[in-house]
Amino acid sequence: MKFTLKDYQSDAVAEALSNLADARDFFHRDKPRVSSFALTATTGAGKTVMAAAVIEALFGGNDDLDFEPDSTAVVLWFSDDPSLNEQTRFRLLEASDRIGYSNLVVVEHPFYAEKFKAGKVYFLNTAKLSKTSLLTRGHIDENEDHIPGLAIGSGPDLQAYTVWETIKNTIEDPNLTLYMVLDEAHRGMGTSKVSKDKPTIVKRLINGHAGFPPMPVVWGISATVERFEAAMKAAEVSGSRMTLPRVSVDSRKVQESGLLKDDIILDFPTESGAFDTVLLRRATRKIVDSTKAWSQYAAEQGDTDPVVPLMVLQSPNTPDPHMLKQALDVIFEEWGDLTSDAVAHVFGEHVTKEYGPWVVPHISPERVQDAKHIRVLIAKDAISTGWDCPRSEVMISFRPAKDATHITQLLGRMVRTPLARRVPGNEKLNAVECILPFFDRKTASDVVDVLMGVSDGLPDPDKGRRILIRAEEMLPNASISEEVWEALEAIPSESQPKRTAKPVKRLTALAQALARDGLRLDAGKEAHAELHAVLDGLAARYKPAFQEAIDDILTMEGGTVAGHRRLGKREDLTFSEHADDLAIQASFRAAARVFTADVARTYVDHLAPEDPDAEDDGLRDAYVHVAALAKLPNALEDLDSEAERVTRAWLDQYRVAIKGLSDERQQIYNDIRAMSTAPQRISLIRPQNRMEETKRKDANNNEVALPYRTKHLLSDSHGNFPVASLNEWELSVLDIEMTRSDTLAWYRNPSRSSADSLGIAFYDVQGAWRTMRPDFLFFSVHSGQVKVSIVDPHGHHFSDALPKLKGLARFAAEYGPEFHRIEAVAKVNNKLRVLDLTNEKVRQAIEGADSAEALYSGPSAHSYT
Repeated sequence: MKFTLKDYQSDAVAEALSNLADARDFFHRDKPRVSSFALTATTGAGKTVMAAAVIEALFGGNDDLDFEPDSTAVVLWFSDDPSLNEQTRFRLLEASDRIGYSNLVVVEHPFYAEKFKAGKVYFLNTAKLSKTSLLTRGHIDENEDHIPGLAIGSGPDLQAYTVWETIKNTIEDPNLTLYMVLDEAHRGMGTSKVSKDKPTIVKRLINGHAGFPPMPVVWGISATVERFEAAMKAAEVSGSRMTLPRVSVDSRKVQESGLLKDDIILDFPTESGAFDTVLLRRATRKIVDSTKAWSQYAAEQGDTDPVVPLMVLQSPNTPDPHMLKQALDVIFEEWGDLTSDAVAHVFGEHVTKEYGPWVVPHISPERVQDAKHIRVLIAKDAISTGWDCPRSEVMISFRPAKDATHITQLLGRMVRTPLARRVPGNEKLNAVECILPFFDRKTASDVVDVLMGVSDGLPDPDKGRRILIRAEEMLPNASISEEVWEALEAIPSESQPKRTAKPVKRLTALAQALARDGLRLDAGKEAHAELHAVLDGLAARYKPAFQEAIDDILTMEGGTVAGHRRLGKREDLTFSEHADDLAIQASFRAAARVFTADVARTYVDHLAPEDPDAEDDGLRDAYVHVAALAKLPNALEDLDSEAERVTRAWLDQYRVAIKGLSDERQQIYNDIRAMSTAPQRISLIRPQNRMEETKRKDANNNEVALPYRTKHLLSDSHGNFPVASLNEWELSVLDIEMTRSDTLAWYRNPSRSSADSLGIAFYDVQGAWRTMRPDFLFFSVHSGQVKVSIVDPHGHHFSDALPKLKGLARFAAEYGPEFHRIEAVAKVNNKLRVLDLTNEKVRQAIEGADSAEALYSGPSAHSYT
């Protein structure tokens, strides 16, 4: 893969491959069974990247997952939209380094193949299976009317087989396994009104018909499980088809990954009147500001290819040419350097439009992202499903107020982050802004209500996204000293561990990164030299076992059963044969899955350096040597231990140099640190801005300012930070801390996964690693030095209360000396109680506790004042 998969993507790939392996086995049994399963992932989760990884493994295997390649695999990628197929084809090429153009075949007339070939992905869409398609001409189906004037049995022009016959021949070949990917599975099977005959086509494809067999394996990809199940029901899928375990991607993990924008900011008029042009000017200023902000960020990062943000103007279904002409007049007036070719539309009419002096050409939706000269895009409804444009930063909608659903649909196309990662500490660049000139507070709230649920692929904001109304930007507080900021950057944060991790791969990734950034040019060679030394030592330390392993690889033991009818007895005999080169190669490939392919390859080079005059026996012996080492006790443990040692040493050695790299490169090293089954220390960065609501409507529909406090690290121009998001006792904790004479400043720790948020790893009730983010950091001066305190108010009644306390206690045991205080606060019997996590006895009590409430009520806690 060209991309490093996120944890949730790797998990989904592993689950999908497990299902596909089972499905293949079920189909090739003496009594074949057909099967199906769903992969459900929210918009922006990277379903095509996951699919690319699965297809790569099907065709070429996956050592990390110990998945053998399937030499019988053929993939049929099916959707109801040819443009969606084409976009998917290019995304597969973009994501995979093992799937080339020759592996991806668009089925077009004339198509000559008797059957599909293994190792290829074939793209089909609904229209190509219709009765009028040249690919299907002559196909006989008792449930479908025959084309008038066409002779019965007439085959396709220039083809020996209909596409239906090609599919049938592929399914019936015992040396092939046809895997069908049903992309956007909720479409084209009766859940939409695209075409009346589509449910029938998909039903026939999946279930079989007129003597044509059913699809062996159906892998549906959809936004929700319910949509896939409804689609399969609409297609009347046969009850004999086995349903394999669904693969569900947790939207919380998608949000944490940084692939989706964190905030949706809604603006609308707060008084009656015609304010469409006023808000349009506001939207234009926002996109101009966004352009400057991205340009500045690119300059800071040394990026020569900055993000070029886009504004989407959503019109009614029947656009008023005069309205669009007036809108473009305003945009060009407000945006002085906008060029005349910077506007395009994606209307269903693929023709150039003229609005007064403005000429607006059509552009295909899938081209918008890369057509960076387009700065304003005019659209109607939700734009075709499957289209995403991460550089869309601002949307203004001229839809009427009743079209809340259409607003949310379009927002679903705009949620990806432009850099496929979160911009550290910059909430403005991690947001999408939506301006609604024809909406009032009530109808804007309707939009919020839809967004607050899982709608059209938008994940629940409780998982990390916020919906903000008329948000204002908070900037670094001018009254906060530099010493406070430096104290924030000095404290430790933690990565969330992985369930499984390979230290050797982690070291290899680190070596590649260090060499790429010029910090240690020969890091790869040095890392492998350290690992080769470990393997050399293993052969010497376990010499008898090593020789036994060599003998085992070089010989194949077998048994013979001889029956002597005349004597009336059976004789059991044994035999041995020398292993041939193919058997040795198989043993070496098994070793490569243990040590990783890179280490196995370079160790062979270490044992048998390239020599044109050398005999092949030396290379053969090296393969045997590596294969035998993999069979030794503790071989992998010793190698992993050395890899961990070198990795830790290099990360410590280059810690300061890494902090001087760009955000993108620093994220690479944070990902490498996280490639561990234990929490790893990572650094915090100082936030640059934060988007917060400062006003709301009261019960009488009057706009009132929200309560605020001073001395927050980020603030408005008056030094104020809104605190309306805090509950009553969180506010009490804040006020108590700010009355302490030594308190200098405070920080509301972001609840989302970002580089400016302090994270602490903990085990949840299911035994999986999660990350808690304490509510508050307070800064105070002691002995002339600024120290940081963690104070985390959290209800003891929540199911995660005790697991979070145990995680906080573990963190305090390791990093306590670097903080002034680490405290957890809860309200018990209407009184605030505090646990001091820097106290070893308190930590011991937490470790042995089975109730958070008992801890706060008992002697381990004290009154919080």
